[in-house]
Amino acid sequence: MVNPSPAVSACLALELFDERFGSYRLGSAQASSTMVASLREFGQLSPVVCCRREEVACLLDGFQRLRAARETCLAALNVLFLEVDDRQAKAAMYRLNQGSRRIQVLEEAWIIQALVREDGLSQSEVAVLLGRHKSWVCRRLAVLEKLAPQARQDLQLGLLSVSAARELLRLPHGNQLELLECMRRESLTTGELRDVAGLLLACSTREQRGFVLEKPRQALAQARGGPVRSWDPRLSTAGNRAARKLFWLLDDLSRMENWLRHSGRGELSLCDRTILSPGFERLVCDGRVVVELASDLAEEWKLP
Repeated sequence: MVNPSPAVSACLALELFDERFGSYRLGSAQASSTMVASLREFGQLSPVVCCRREEVACLLDGFQRLRAARETCLAALNVLFLEVDDRQAKAAMYRLNQGSRRIQVLEEAWIIQALVREDGLSQSEVAVLLGRHKSWVCRRLAVLEKLAPQARQDLQLGLLSVSAARELLRLPHGNQLELLECMRRESLTTGELRDVAGLLLACSTREQRGFVLEKPRQALAQARGGPVRSWDPRLSTAGNRAARKLFWLLDDLSRMENWLRHSGRGELSLCDRTILSPGFERLVCDGRVVVELASDLAEEWKLP
């Protein structure tokens, strides 16, 4: 737990602030318009927080207020000084923003990584220092050290949610990027992403993984036993039978397409080809007939 010495207040000119600890925050060159408007109308309502390093005032909390003060041409800011060491300073950055929810997951991860890699604390010690559980510390550290760089960049830019990042972390780097591309292409929800990640972890062959990534929703439907209900009240008896036949046919065709596209020719030996050739010839013939009949039906239903 952080137990800094009692704070000392002062007033400090803007040019005297050191922002070395700003590397642990998601920086912005500009202050928010809300902060600028508040300073102009009401002045500084709460002090910024600093610690001293070799008589230099190092900012711990109030980076947005400092930027806003520069934009509004204020000469100085009120400051609270904390007597803390480097470890306590980083912990204070987390704790000072904990209740307001202004600190983001990446910022928490940067602080934790610095405490572990730079200050030499164990994850258990960091958990005690921040007042959190060790598993929470481990998850935050994984965001920086186990999440693929592209996914981490998307998280920083706000293009990837924290929940989605957690699901990607279940996979190795290479598979994370594949699933990230799949998520973007198919606009998967976080729930779908979680289930697709589970399917990828269960895949035992490259072909299975390729099918899941190429057609994730169809793979999910197949894993769940199919989306077709035993009886759809909107359909007639014949319509329900047709719906079930259509679903299973499309499912089988998709799996056959995936197999042919990715590995079909390479897997078969010469004896296999000799025996299976008549079956594939029939598939071509019957497939053309089904396509023609289905096309006629579809065109007929388009007529007014």
